[in-house]
Amino acid sequence: MTGRTPTIERLNIEALSMLPVEAPVVMLNLMRFREQSLDGKGSGWDAYLRYSALAIKLIKARGGTITWTGTVEAVALGVAADNRWDYVALVRYPSRAAFIDMMTSPEYAQANVERENGCAAHTIIAIRETYNKLAPTKE
Repeated sequence: MTGRTPTIERLNIEALSMLPVEAPVVMLNLMRFREQSLDGKGSGWDAYLRYSALAIKLIKARGGTITWTGTVEAVALGVAADNRWDYVALVRYPSRAAFIDMMTSPEYAQANVERENGCAAHTIIAIRETYNKLAPTKE
């Protein structure tokens, strides 16, 4: 990866490298926002919106798409204090390589500043689809 930007803190490339190389992957994003953005420019949500405007271009450039987002209302099962999330997003990438390429790009490093400004916590979990009622039927 000569000439590449160092990976962002806590990017687990070792675990990602164990996934199928060219299989599509969905990333479950769990976010908790700061009350105020670290840069003082509005709320954590405001900073996250600035991040999203930059990140969506990078996602699309690699063949990915945001498939679903939503606001967390309550922890229905589990310890609420251990699962304090504000927002959830499902982002589909054509491969783990596309995700890693985005996350290690200089352009993402710039967008990541806004993510860090806005998120008190952000966990991304790679998931493989086993069932999808919303998927188009094959005729």
